[in-house]
Amino acid sequence: MDKNIIKKFAIKARQDLIEQVTNEANLLGINEDGAKEELASSTNEIKFYGDANSQGITGKKIEWRAELVRLLNDRSKKTDWSTAFADTVEEVAYTWFNRIIAIRFMEVNDYLPSRVRVLSSEEGRVDPDIIFYAQDEDLIEDLGGYSPEQAKLVAKAKQTGRGYDMDQMYQMLFNKQVDALNQILPGLFEKTSDYMKLLFTPKYNSGVIKDLATEVPEEYFDVKKEGQVEIIGWLYQYYNTEPHDKVVNITGGAVQKRDIPAATQLFTTDWVVRYMVDNSLGKYYLERHPDSKMAQKLEYLLPEEIETIDDAKDLTKYSLIDNAMGSGHILVYAFDVFMDFYKEQGYSSREAAKLILENNLSGMDIDRRAYQLSYFALMMKFRQYDRRAFGREVSPNLYCFEDTDDISDEFFADLCVENSDLGEQVSELVTLFSNASEIGAVLKIPQIANIEQLYSFVKQHQVNDDLGIYNLNQEKQKVLRVLDLAKQLVKKYDVAVTNPPYMNKFDADFKKYLKQNYKNYSKDLFSVFIYHNSNIITEDGYAAFMTPFVWMFIKSYEDLRTYLLDNKKISSLIQLEYSAFEEATVPINTFVIKNTRNNNSNGVYLRLSDFKGGMEVQKQKVLEAIENPKCKYLYRSNQAKFVNIPSSPIAYWASDNLIQDFVNGTKMEDLV
Repeated sequence: MDKNIIKKFAIKARQDLIEQVTNEANLLGINEDGAKEELASSTNEIKFYGDANSQGITGKKIEWRAELVRLLNDRSKKTDWSTAFADTVEEVAYTWFNRIIAIRFMEVNDYLPSRVRVLSSEEGRVDPDIIFYAQDEDLIEDLGGYSPEQAKLVAKAKQTGRGYDMDQMYQMLFNKQVDALNQILPGLFEKTSDYMKLLFTPKYNSGVIKDLATEVPEEYFDVKKEGQVEIIGWLYQYYNTEPHDKVVNITGGAVQKRDIPAATQLFTTDWVVRYMVDNSLGKYYLERHPDSKMAQKLEYLLPEEIETIDDAKDLTKYSLIDNAMGSGHILVYAFDVFMDFYKEQGYSSREAAKLILENNLSGMDIDRRAYQLSYFALMMKFRQYDRRAFGREVSPNLYCFEDTDDISDEFFADLCVENSDLGEQVSELVTLFSNASEIGAVLKIPQIANIEQLYSFVKQHQVNDDLGIYNLNQEKQKVLRVLDLAKQLVKKYDVAVTNPPYMNKFDADFKKYLKQNYKNYSKDLFSVFIYHNSNIITEDGYAAFMTPFVWMFIKSYEDLRTYLLDNKKISSLIQLEYSAFEEATVPINTFVIKNTRNNNSNGVYLRLSDFKGGMEVQKQKVLEAIENPKCKYLYRSNQAKFVNIPSSPIAYWASDNLIQDFVNGTKMEDLV
């Protein structure tokens, strides 16, 4: 897979989509300065908003525009019109980008229910197959049928073949396909807001769709060849290249809340994902199944002694979470590992796929784009093992953090009318999520014994808003999502694996929150995650990370090191060459923590500092060390000795003689 091809396409796709959405808004008299009033030449049937829009808008599109203006007015109350406009354009652009990528993946793998390609032609035609088969009865049924106007549009386009007619037909067919996919993949193909249809007019002969079909090799999407995880993850990261670079290169000041996803998104290299999962989830399983043959399938399992733990817990009770999941790379590989475990236990692939989604995997993120792509990736894994996956009403346990400061007082008052005690409890809990989209998974909430009762109370509550004036029904659904997420935040997991955000430029409120709740670990968000995740795992569970390696040595992370050395076990650690990770300007390590105080045994450490050449070289050196455990850059060290060195650095390469010098010697500060 040539990442340069993917990067070039994704960056240009974002630029083209933003330009197109902006132009469509401008034609409607809406721009970063405001929304224009309709021109005097408008009538009840047709509205004009600007000189450039000579055709005006009619019918339903008049109300669609009004919906967009109302949305922008609401959003501008929290910021300003210009920012609200830019954020909305960005949202519309990435929503359609995600959907286009998803449709491309599905058509390449023949996963579309109609089995008719939407963006390209399987038979080599210039026009997409959906145009060729537009009058096919099976396709029409799969798309939910045509209205009389839509049937006329198709007939006219087929008859004339004119560019304008063909474009109108394709836009209609594309939108109907998106709406049809809402029935089987609602987590990605949500019911499309009308203003989104107004601001995006898909074209098959130019722009993003054509570029995707002609410039990105089809085999990159084929699960039988390259597989799905890398292409989805890299497209996600490279789409955000420009906003990421803009944020990380700011001089001074805090990273604003709206920019945190762009600032912290880094796609986790495939072999690092495999190392983290193999040496956490893999070891967890092997410790409980000493007769298992799975070690042979865990390619990146380091040569470490596997202890035996007497634990008869059923496989369906195993739990793994990635609470900064991004595009779902870790979760998808964990799905594959769980699949091997289930097969070894005698389950069929189809049965196992359903159980894995329902029981074993959980994920969270602050970015809705990430949530959508993780949802899609896991559903595609489900479909890979079960042809009827889309009809089984199974959805992955994934969550997106939402702010709750917009939940109205009327909603909570309505709850309290029915039961004041439960209503107050719901209000107090939901209020803790007022800034959740910034705080994310390190949000601290109390253990609530009756959280299931609160959830049932809200679910059964009948809102008193028949006219929809207060949007109480929508608020009810949001509160239910928040309560569901709260249940996940207070759970313990057997395994937590993540590539946490790297950020230390906090705004005042976020900085205050971290100081109050994670004082000794709040220098950087990744160190907060290390502490947090090492405490959400069960006894003898595992937490795995990919982070900057500064926490191993620098004085300001001493409290974190001391906590880990005193309370956990560093099971294994790989220190990469300083500049090996091409996607970031920070030196990286990846490591696995075990939740045990039994630190008598050694941890395994790989020091790859001398091997330059990028992540592919690092990967090869890891595999060589697994093949030859006696290589010079593999160390076995007991972490108890690190505390004998001032500031307790993770000096795994230090010899026993050097450690004794610190124990028995005299400090320089005592001499001079």
